[in-house]
Amino acid sequence: MTTSQNIESQALSTAAEAGFESQLDAVETLDVDIEANAGDLVQGELESVTVEGEGLVMQGDLRAEALVVETDAIAINPLKAAFGDIELKQPTNATAEVTLTESDIERAFNSDFMRKKLRGLKLEIDGKPHTIDPNQITFKLPGAGKVELSAKFLIIESVETQQVNIKAVPQVSDNGHSIILQDVQAEGPESVVDALLDSATELLDLRNFELEGMSFRLQELEVQQGQLMMQATAKVSDI
Repeated sequence: MTTSQNIESQALSTAAEAGFESQLDAVETLDVDIEANAGDLVQGELESVTVEGEGLVMQGDLRAEALVVETDAIAINPLKAAFGDIELKQPTNATAEVTLTESDIERAFNSDFMRKKLRGLKLEIDGKPHTIDPNQITFKLPGAGKVELSAKFLIIESVETQQVNIKAVPQVSDNGHSIILQDVQAEGPESVVDALLDSATELLDLRNFELEGMSFRLQELEVQQGQLMMQATAKVSDI
């Protein structure tokens, strides 16, 4: 919400902020800026809506360093808007940018949600079935467009600790929903490497960071030292 907004737009922005915050486990800052002059608002016309957030924690301990969504013009129900309720007459187009830091991603790998999925996983190692229990998983973004992923894991049957090390290039998946790791160079049991790669694809699914009423399609990925920046197109059906 900005001080340049009229009173009606400020009221709608405040209501939208409260609605978005209720979807998050935690958030450091969240600002919704609804642009509309009073005359257009009476007609149910918004110039644009901008959502900017920092430190957004989604379900499963997934954290985004930053999220920015900017919509095109929006047609809303003017009667409901008078009572602080934004009801879109039809979905609108938008752009979205999601920034993840390597610490965000590493924390997600070591979250209870992901540990429960990997703990007790039965895999074939050296031609024999084994059960694994992963310990600390490390995720790094060293630069040069690459990621590094490593994990120590316990083989339950032999009470032996092993390690896998992975270097790969993150790319946008064909369906535009997630980031996949390609050009993989790995050390360690192939089955464990595959399990970690599958986990990375699951965690780096852009749909994990959608707010209610928004759907993202990943267009571009910028891999920087220490962070990933995802550029997406979006459809917004609810605010």
